[in-house]
Parts: sequence; C-alpha cells; structure tokens
Amino acid sequence: MQRIRSLKTGWQLLRSSCEGAAKQVNISQAISRSYIHRPPQGPNSFGLLFDIDGVLVRGRTPIPAAKQCFRNLVDRNGKYKVPVVFVTNAGNCMRQTKAEHLSHLLDVEVSPDQVMLSHSPLRMFTQFHKMRVLVSGQGPVKEVAHNLGFQDVITIDMLREAYPLLDVVDHNRRPKDSIPPTKGLPPIDAVILFGEPIRWETNLQLIVDVLLTNGNPDNNWSSVKYPHIPVLACNMDLLWMAEAKNPRFGHGMFLVCLESLFKKVTGNDLKYEALIGKPSVVTYNYAELLVRQQAEGLGWTTPVKRLYAIGDNPMADIYGANLYNHYLQRSQRTKAQMQAKGGGVETVDDTPKMTSAELGGASFAYGAEEDLPEGCSSILVCTGVYSRDQQELLTDPTHTVTEQRIFHGHRDFRFDPTLTQPSFVVQDVKEAVELVFEQEGWPLE
Repeated sequence: MQRIRSLKTGWQLLRSSCEGAAKQVNISQAISRSYIHRPPQGPNSFGLLFDIDGVLVRGRTPIPAAKQCFRNLVDRNGKYKVPVVFVTNAGNCMRQTKAEHLSHLLDVEVSPDQVMLSHSPLRMFTQFHKMRVLVSGQGPVKEVAHNLGFQDVITIDMLREAYPLLDVVDHNRRPKDSIPPTKGLPPIDAVILFGEPIRWETNLQLIVDVLLTNGNPDNNWSSVKYPHIPVLACNMDLLWMAEAKNPRFGHGMFLVCLESLFKKVTGNDLKYEALIGKPSVVTYNYAELLVRQQAEGLGWTTPVKRLYAIGDNPMADIYGANLYNHYLQRSQRTKAQMQAKGGGVETVDDTPKMTSAELGGASFAYGAEEDLPEGCSSILVCTGVYSRDQQELLTDPTHTVTEQRIFHGHRDFRFDPTLTQPSFVVQDVKEAVELVFEQEGWPLE
C-alpha cells in the first residue's frame, strides 16, 4: 500500500508539473496545404502519438514525408491543430535536447512538453527518488536521473573508479603496476537501466556485481539475498532502425544479456521492479496525460476520445498501442460492471488480467478513469523496422501456432500474436496522418 500511495503522489506531482497550455510559436515557412482547424465541440476529439526512429527519422536523416506531414499539422502561426506527443524508447538525452533536435529536423517548433522519452514515467516512482541508485546507459545519465527526481546518483564510471579491480575484460583498462586502493562507496539501493551502454562488458559485469553483493561490491558474491535490490529498466526494444539497411541491437538486447548472465550465475531469474517504455501500459497512460494537457491548451471543450499511435515496430509500437487499447477496453468494462452491480446485475469478465510487467510496474490506473479515452488505434508505417518486402503480417493471428512466431518482446510480457496486428498499415507517416484525419472527418482545405 505504501508503494501505491507513493506512485499516486508521484502522478499527482506530474499532473501539476504538466499544467499549462501548449506553447504558441511562430513558423515563418509558408504552408501550402493544411488541415482545417476547428476545436471539436462534438465527438471528433483525438490525439496523435508519434514514434521517432523509423517513422520520422532514420538515424540523423529525416524521412522526407515527415516534414510535409508536420507542416500540415500546424497552422500559419505554428500552433498545432491537434494534440501531438512524440513517444520514443530513446533515453540517452534530456527532453529539451530531443525537442530541439526534432524542431530542427521537422521545421516546426517542438516543445519539451510534447516529448516523452522511455524514462519519462520514472518521475512518478517517487519512492525510489531518495534512494542511492546506480544508473546505466549513455549520454548525460546523471543529469537525466537528477531531472527525473533521483537525488543520490551513482554512474557506472563512478563505480569502476571506486572499485578499480572490477572492470578487467579489456586488458588495457587493467591496473598495470601496483594494485590501486579501493575508494568504496555507500551501498547502492536500486539499479536504473536507462538504455544500452557503450561498453556492454563493463556494465554487465558491474551490474551483476552490485546485484550479487546486495549493493555493496566490497562484499563477496552471494545469491542468498534473493530477490535482489530493485531493478527498473527503460526501453525494451530488441531492435531499432537507423541508417543501415537492417535493424540494430537495442536496449532490449542488453537486457537479454543481463537476464541470461544473472540466470547462468545464480540459477534465479532477474526480477524487475518496473519495465518502462513501449510497450508498457504506463508509457501510453503517461502519453495520454500529455495529450490531455495539450487539448486543454488548444481550448478543446470535450475530452480526447481516441488516440492514434503511429510506429514502425510491430513488437514495440503496435504491440504497445494494442495493449493499451485492451487496457482502455477493460477499464470501460470494469466501469460498466460496477454500474451493473450497483443496479443488482451480476456480470462476469473472463478476459485475462494484465501482468504487473505489462502495466509497467504499476498496479492501479493513473488518473481518473472517466478521463481515459475510449480507444487507441495502431498505425504501422513501412519506413523502419517493418518492411512489406521482408516481413508479412499474419492474415489470421488467432489461428497462428505461436511456436512458429519469433517473439521480439520482453521476457516478462505475454506473447499474444493478435497484439502485433496494426489497426492500419500505410507506407509512411504522411499517409498515416491523412488516414487519421479522414477517419475523424477533418477534411483538407
């Protein structure tokens, strides 16, 4: 109960910190073609969730359709016509940095309040913010951790400097002459995995050291203390798309390595306190809150009814959007059942409950249930991980033998082939947005 109260407090803090309208900016570029802008007074209330890598960019190169698409999404004053949130599993930078990068690539102003990185929901996990945490990843991980609310942060580099005998895979990094003294650090309380590091062998070794010594690498390894200290992981992507023709290893691949090593050494499964980022429900729940805040800033008088999640990865973007849609449908059924029960009518819901991993480590709904949208549709583009030429979507996933399908999702997520099936398949992000506006009855000028 204490954990739930802490998370609820974090969510309330997040809501208050997100208060305010979306920034109004000036865009000097002429817009030759734009959508009719009208604040919805009826049912046509929706928001857009954009993946970045493989949808808007390939590495540092923008996908041509992206610029035109976003010119159509702002009016002549640069104000967005509908709520837009960028939901990425990247996490090696600050939101401000990612927003500036997107603004430059897309030729429209992107506010940090529109950017959601894989680690963004960690703001809500306030029960860990006062703990001493070891952070793994690359980029300004210490600054990112402090920005999220963590007060006592240890990096892998700080750990290896304090214990110079731990990192010895690379012979060039081994002590050459005399054995340097161990400086030591106070015991570590939790491990935060932001994203794939640069030197995998160093991070894998030191993280295992911390887990098997109860946070104090001065001690001997011991698997007696199990479960180990808490581990929170962001970004479960096994693969992602850059400029290369084929996908690259993502943080999900690093997690596979860490899980396998821990299991091999101890015989026990590595346990996660939270798995955050797509496809976890908490990620989409957080993104929906940002959409709601933008809708209020746009002057919309009706709640956002539908979300459209545009992505290129069936196992992350599509699986996550569909999983969140199931969550929304289940929330509506639960509400209807409560109302029916209040009227003396008994109903039975035989749909499987979502696991803690699928929810992102949370065991309750964030925000008021009456504020939740009615559904979330998934749109798959063919400019990234998914390609029509290399991968064929299932025609009838309900009758597929699951053993014949390779599941690229995380170990702790159930394999449901139906969740990899998008609501729509289009060529690129421009077609995706045109489809959404057609679905919602917002015609082109």
